[in-house]
Amino acid sequence: MAKDYYQVLGIARGATKDDIKKAFRKLAHQYHPDKQGGDEAKFKEVSEAYSILSDEKKRAEYDSYGHVFGGGQGTQGGGFDFSGFNAAGFEDLDLGSIFGEFGDLFGTQGGGRARQKRGRDISIDLEIPFREAIFGIERKILLAKLGECQVCKGTGAKEKTEFITCSTCNGNGKIRETRNSIFGTFTNVRLCTVCNGTGKIPKEKCQTCRGAGVLRREEEITVTIPPGLDNGEVIRLGGMGEAVQGGASGDLYIKVHVLSHHVFQKEGSNLVMPLQIKLSDALLGMEYPVDTFDGTITVKIPSGVSFGEVLRVRGKGVPIDRGRRGDLLIKIIIQLPNKLSKKAKELLEGLREEGI
Repeated sequence: MAKDYYQVLGIARGATKDDIKKAFRKLAHQYHPDKQGGDEAKFKEVSEAYSILSDEKKRAEYDSYGHVFGGGQGTQGGGFDFSGFNAAGFEDLDLGSIFGEFGDLFGTQGGGRARQKRGRDISIDLEIPFREAIFGIERKILLAKLGECQVCKGTGAKEKTEFITCSTCNGNGKIRETRNSIFGTFTNVRLCTVCNGTGKIPKEKCQTCRGAGVLRREEEITVTIPPGLDNGEVIRLGGMGEAVQGGASGDLYIKVHVLSHHVFQKEGSNLVMPLQIKLSDALLGMEYPVDTFDGTITVKIPSGVSFGEVLRVRGKGVPIDRGRRGDLLIKIIIQLPNKLSKKAKELLEGLREEGI
């Protein structure tokens, strides 16, 4: 039998959006599984009801047909996880505004699970020439950052020393904290900062890093610049940021600044360049040598070419994939003479008489 979502939230069918949100907040606080006396099944049920009734399109379908054709109602699988909120239509839901100061206890800390430590992300800027951005290149970068200690391999322990039980967490690797509030008793779990979640600490610390497992040092990193990179694009290198003992390294973000070229510009997969030609060549046609990244090529200018007209040279642009490349677009710029000789004027007068 289909659920009555209005009944689940305890509201009338004509309830406003504010009424729906208020009802959900009240029931979410009441049934949250991390709260003492909470009810996971009920919490899922009110969450499912809210995900449908808070969405105008889904609510209209439900009011008309008794179900939603888009599917994805509620969360799936055992155990509650706030990552299911996106699938249930919670993309616009501000959990912090609903749960207030207890937002970190309502799943943002992993629903009672201690969050894994993670190193700091690093962001740097890299300037490269235009040609390297077009065809791609490998660059070596020297970074000064927190990296894994090469002596103890990140353990923080002196070589051959024994590990003993951490007295702070009693070997659990986690610290459980309980807080009382007007909503009841809430329990939060965090990693033990003394043993970094391992439950063990070395009897003697590494003398190089003094037990930290990491230390600041210079590291050379090879960065692959892919072909066709645009100015301002960011390259992410996972795990190449700063290290942290007992956790994953952060990421390295490289913002690429492409230097401008005195001739070429990039437009998508094409290269664009201007070509200045004489008026007589524009009228009569001519062959012009053009310097490209592939060497000098000869471009045939057709007679009667117009100012601003674009000539296309296939396969001389930006590399795309599997050996394919964009095109070279040559924009014609016709040079008009500043002064004319007597003979040139006579010739032009003759052209005028002929209607040219």
